[in-house]
Amino acid sequence: MAESEFQEGNDDDGKTRENFKKSTEELLEKMENLTVWATQIVYDCIAIRTNPDLTNTMQHLEDAFLRCKEQLEKKGQEVLME
Repeated sequence: MAESEFQEGNDDDGKTRENFKKSTEELLEKMENLTVWATQIVYDCIAIRTNPDLTNTMQHLEDAFLRCKEQLEKKGQEVLME
């Protein structure tokens, strides 16, 4: 009887270790992803601060994109009206 209880205890310990290992690996992966994300943000901030023209260029690209999108929507409406 005591021997079977001992084996059950070992099984529980093994499952607990597996769960802990899996949880630890998942947390490590999340931390790695957050580290990459934070590094990209810092890189972008440094690039903008060291090159102020980049901000102006990005604004120009955004404006051009919005104008283009507006024209496409107008053309799409015209095609639907025909």
